[in-house]
Amino acid sequence: MEERPQKPHRTPHSGVKAEKKGKGKARNSGVNEKAFAPKSGRKAERQGRRNVERDQTRLHVPLVDRTPDDVPPPVVVAIVGPPGVGKTTLMRSLIRRYTKHSLNEIKGPVTVVSGKKRRLTFVECNNDLNSMIDIGKVADLVLLMIDGSFGFEMETFEFLNVLQAHGFPKVIGVLSHLDLIKKIATQRATKKALKKRFWTEIYQGAKLFYLSGVLNGRYPDQEIQNLSRFISVMKFRPLVFRNTHPYLLADRIEDITPREEVRLHPKCDRIVTLYGYLRGTNLKATMTVHVPGAGDLSIVSVTALNDPCPLPTSDSEKRRKLSDKMKLIHAPMSDVGGVMYDKDAVYINVPGSFSRRAGEEGEDDIPQGEGERMVIDLQDASTSLADGIKKSNIRLFGSSAAPLVVDGGSGEEDDDDNDSGLGSEADSEEDADEDDTNPEEKEDEGEELVNTGRITMRRPPRAFQNFPPERDIQEEADYASSDSDLGEYDDDGMRAEFEDEGGGDIASDEGDDGEKELESDEEDAPQWKSNLVNKALSDFNARTHRKRDWMKLIYQSDLTPEQIIAGATSSNKQQVQGAEEGDDDFFKIKPPSTGDVDAEAFDQTKEPYDAKVLATWEDEELLDSIRHLFITGPSGGGDVADGGEAYEEEGGEFEDLEDDAPAASPQKPANPPDPAALSLKKAALKAKFDEQYDGDSDADGDNGNDKDQDFYTQKKAEMASQLALNRAEVEGLDAAARSLVEGHRAGTYVRIELHNVPHELVTYFDPAYPLIAGGLLPAEERMGIVQARVKRHRWFVRPLKTNDPLIISLGWRRFQTIPLYALDDHSIRMRMLKYTPEHMHCYASFYGPAALPGTGFCAFNTLSSSAAAFRISATGVILDIDRTAKIVKKLKLTGVPYKIWRNTAFVKDMFGSALEVARFEGASVRTVSGVRGQVKKALAKPEGAFRASFEDKVLMSDIIFLRAWYSVQPRRFYNPVTSLFLAEKTEWKGMRLTGQVRRDQGLKTPLTVDSTYKPIVRPPRRFNPLKIPRNLQSSLPFSSKPKITRPQRRQPYLVKRAVIMEPEEKKAVALLQQMRALKKEKVEKRREKKEQGREKWAKKKKAEEEGREGREREKKREGLKVAGVRRKREEEREGGGGGGRRKKRKVDD
Repeated sequence: MEERPQKPHRTPHSGVKAEKKGKGKARNSGVNEKAFAPKSGRKAERQGRRNVERDQTRLHVPLVDRTPDDVPPPVVVAIVGPPGVGKTTLMRSLIRRYTKHSLNEIKGPVTVVSGKKRRLTFVECNNDLNSMIDIGKVADLVLLMIDGSFGFEMETFEFLNVLQAHGFPKVIGVLSHLDLIKKIATQRATKKALKKRFWTEIYQGAKLFYLSGVLNGRYPDQEIQNLSRFISVMKFRPLVFRNTHPYLLADRIEDITPREEVRLHPKCDRIVTLYGYLRGTNLKATMTVHVPGAGDLSIVSVTALNDPCPLPTSDSEKRRKLSDKMKLIHAPMSDVGGVMYDKDAVYINVPGSFSRRAGEEGEDDIPQGEGERMVIDLQDASTSLADGIKKSNIRLFGSSAAPLVVDGGSGEEDDDDNDSGLGSEADSEEDADEDDTNPEEKEDEGEELVNTGRITMRRPPRAFQNFPPERDIQEEADYASSDSDLGEYDDDGMRAEFEDEGGGDIASDEGDDGEKELESDEEDAPQWKSNLVNKALSDFNARTHRKRDWMKLIYQSDLTPEQIIAGATSSNKQQVQGAEEGDDDFFKIKPPSTGDVDAEAFDQTKEPYDAKVLATWEDEELLDSIRHLFITGPSGGGDVADGGEAYEEEGGEFEDLEDDAPAASPQKPANPPDPAALSLKKAALKAKFDEQYDGDSDADGDNGNDKDQDFYTQKKAEMASQLALNRAEVEGLDAAARSLVEGHRAGTYVRIELHNVPHELVTYFDPAYPLIAGGLLPAEERMGIVQARVKRHRWFVRPLKTNDPLIISLGWRRFQTIPLYALDDHSIRMRMLKYTPEHMHCYASFYGPAALPGTGFCAFNTLSSSAAAFRISATGVILDIDRTAKIVKKLKLTGVPYKIWRNTAFVKDMFGSALEVARFEGASVRTVSGVRGQVKKALAKPEGAFRASFEDKVLMSDIIFLRAWYSVQPRRFYNPVTSLFLAEKTEWKGMRLTGQVRRDQGLKTPLTVDSTYKPIVRPPRRFNPLKIPRNLQSSLPFSSKPKITRPQRRQPYLVKRAVIMEPEEKKAVALLQQMRALKKEKVEKRREKKEQGREKWAKKKKAEEEGREGREREKKREGLKVAGVRRKREEEREGGGGGGRRKKRKVDD
């Protein structure tokens, strides 16, 4: 029988089976809602509330990110860790990963391009508490290195607490030295323990990287690549303090003090310039900056420079991967490319021999460093220094359009030319420099100035040729702003033309021929001297009607309002000053006098008016002629032909736009309006009305979507719109005006010039310590009493004491002050505390710079690296500045009564004078036994005694005390930390306690007699016998009556006579004594036997209890074991693949 091939299965595409299978597939592929639906409404409500709370925990307070989007500043990546953990190796490996540069010696910040939109600035933090504080204030990302073979160190925890006080940035942990742990199991357990502790300090799920070992002086490339990729895509949230303050991490410092002044006075104040990228908000030139470790310094100038490490442009980088030529690096204080910047010099290191023809010989592939390129470019100099001087532009005046020309001829003319050039160079050197430094201002003024500057020396007058027409002369004279611009006029009023304009000779009124003509015709004044006032007035009017740059007049000019109104500019002012100091041969146009103008008119926003002009408006006929133009005037009054234009005549009479039918008008206009235009106008008005009044309730429009958004989304949208509005406000301004209005933006590479800098900052400068210039707000420049809420750190061993010096890191500053601790006493008073409370917040008031409320700070007792204990003593937050609440201290005054009469007592030894008593009249007093009283009035004698009344009679032995409150103020002590002024930055010492001074100098504590402890000797008190009156004794019962027998004069009979017993009586007494002794012995034996039985019973009970507890413990252990097995099975059933997980756990163990 032949075997037939098996028929393949055909899946049904239609019919009942296909529908059933389709439904089954759809049901199995989706999620069954009924399977996980809660059975009760209460459980559903609880689950919904939990989901909402879980969503809310992911939300943060929305903050405005003021960082510019187009060119953001480089991200500051700080590498922090204890010494010997591998910080420099990690930094070198990351720089090698991003730029393919190997730095031998890393000093200061290093900026690299990590991507098309991101740059990174790596900075290494040394093991100094000052450096940790400064780095924690500016770092955007912290690479916290931990020695895996040793564990966490105290400096790591101190740095994390500093970060918490100053705004916590992003932190990534890096474990190194794991290769020192040989056993895999120990290494795995170490990783697990360190990760758990790291998550406890940062947050659950914080990123932790592992570095296995070092290969060729660097960490493995794969591990560095994983770390660099994580850094490149990380997002940063703006921090509050940095979002309101500008700051600069200086990557280069330069001392520009004149060398001669430094040579004569080595310890003089220096002029220093700092270079770096701006971060935070915009920096204005009028702000004050604080350099941590140096103090407050005033900015003289801020100059924007070209970016030394620019981002790649979109045109040059169209590929996905960054090209090698755009992987730039900027490290001025490191040896990048053979160039290294010091505080006062630039060092260029070119190893071996070099030639600028290396490229021609086929050595193009040899990379040349920056220093080598600089030295090789010096060979391209084609001109000498003398040729450069000849080609230099020397202006006779700062406003001259054309410079002087140095001719190359010889003879007497050359000597005259040289003399003229040297004479004008000294006068116009500053003006020439000003023109070079302000190119934008020069370009603006260049459009208005006419090229009338003198280009050759003066010569005797000759025949004039090619004279310009008078119209051109007048036009040029109107726009001239100096004598050189007006040119030279001869006796006929004609103006000479320069060689560059017409090519003719230059005539002058100076010379022998001109002087002869003037001497021959003394009566006729020269033409240029005639009508000087009219010419000056026309020149003034022409200059006042020009378009002025108000930005420069407001922000860059030091002129007075009178000079600005008169049309003066900064260049004119310099010309006038130069002309006054120059020769008498040159003349200047005198501006019109403004002495008769009211001085207050310059400060008015409106122009001053004339009373005569206002008097014309008192004419009733004039008012009646225009009364119909106003709403309050008559409806039909006023003829259009009589007075001006007709009001609302163009569009006809008033028409109700809300009514569809037009109103009937008695007078139809001559030109009826277009119905289409009217309908469009009505639609626009209706849309405007709806937008104003019904915008919020219109669900169909765009505003209706805002109601569907939650509060968090709405706030973020509002902040984004406000930020866009602020940026659009200054978007149209040029770079110079924008820097004047809003300051230099973040991301700009600037040069900050600082004056009066102590020479120690430059002399002891060390690039290993960060140099930061933080901008101060106007409110932060003043000093005052600052109130804060502080709490002693749980790891600091000693409580903080009032009036002990404390080092506080607040904002950009670090300073030493003396705090005063207090506590709010039931909202009644601020009571001073001698010591900070345990595990509790308190208030602290200290003298220092003002800070915004909500600013966090941390406090230290010492900054020395030799301190063995935890150095952060307290953390806190600023509450208020110059608060008026008084801090009071408890004061207890004691006295004793010296005379008592019923409820009144005379008290002494409490006050020293009657004046003090008068101050406390009406104050409440009390005795030790609790009797309350009040101070009444002072007594004449003895001095300081007073009369007091009590609610009960007091005793002479009572001590009376008065509780008072004494107001105290914090001591005005402020000592900034100037660690950068020292050769050893860690050796800064502030004010010390008296005990520390004695201990350092080996002095003993002086012992006073009053402070020694003496034994307290109290004499026994003698109480008077109780005396009960006879009338009261008679009414008392017999048991309460005193049983007092009178002393008998004679001895009683029993005392006189001695009792002698008989022998039988003696035997009876002896027998009784023996019987009592036997009974006593039996009782003692019975008691001992009972004690023994009780001890046995206690032992038995104890054994039973132990057995019962052991059985219960075993039973509980069995129950937990069964529950664990059941839970384990449920987890395996839910997760599936439990066997593989169990095998993995066994392998790990």
